[in-house]
Amino acid sequence: MQFQQLQYFVAVAETRHFTRAAELVHVAQPSLSQQIRALERELGADLFLRARGNITLTDAGEALLPLARRILADADTARYEVQELVQLRRGRVRLGATPSLCTGLLPDVLRAFHDRYPGIRLLIEEGGSHDLVRELARGALDLALLVLPLPTPSPALTTVELLREDLVVVSSPEAPAPGRGGGAVDIADLEGERLVMFRHGYDLRELTVAACRSAGFEPEFAVEGGEMDAVLGFVRAGLGLAVVPQMVATRSAQGLRVTPLARPGLHRTIALAHRTDVAPPRAARELQRMLLER
Repeated sequence: MQFQQLQYFVAVAETRHFTRAAELVHVAQPSLSQQIRALERELGADLFLRARGNITLTDAGEALLPLARRILADADTARYEVQELVQLRRGRVRLGATPSLCTGLLPDVLRAFHDRYPGIRLLIEEGGSHDLVRELARGALDLALLVLPLPTPSPALTTVELLREDLVVVSSPEAPAPGRGGGAVDIADLEGERLVMFRHGYDLRELTVAACRSAGFEPEFAVEGGEMDAVLGFVRAGLGLAVVPQMVATRSAQGLRVTPLARPGLHRTIALAHRTDVAPPRAARELQRMLLER
């Protein structure tokens, strides 16, 4: 089995077309087809079902695809690791984070990292914790900032707790203050209030809905399905309230009323994660250090 054959296999699997795959990897189509056939002979199984205009993966192909992607990602990481030996003057860091952390925590840290290592490319992927865990496991990310507990515990990942953050209620200053208007509010005070709610799969959505149900009521939604910037914009427009991280509220406070939650309040735990079986590249380790020391 050759590394190049795995590249060709993944290209065909992702494009579902031999000619387009050949263009993607810059090789003649007959050569690509020949290498795929050689790989199938080596493995003793067909990887694709070939019909005119319809290329699909066999069961063997479905089994090989995540492994091939991981091998290619690891090789890519190894290439950058060697390049980084030149005093971190070049290289990259692939960092995943939830959208709220991209808004609240990361800007200052990434600015400091870029000022110190301007030659390092920062590749940021936003997503929910569930999606980021999957991307870490397949080698597409070096590090990820996740909300604990993880949706599905993964022994393949090492997590280090980074911070515990309070959640607050944001509302339009032109709307009535939430609760009794006298300072901190209880979750129970949100009963009957119309909430601006994040999309399904968003960590803050699950946390807020669970807290309301624990307080004995089902939350009412004025708008739902947005990302962080959209939610804040809808709140500014007076469509309803939202429960957001304190760092986000502080950074985006213009045009918002920020109200703390009464004790015990709501909190979330942020952790930094990487694959257990592969040490992060040198540049990623440096960003990890800066995040942990912030």
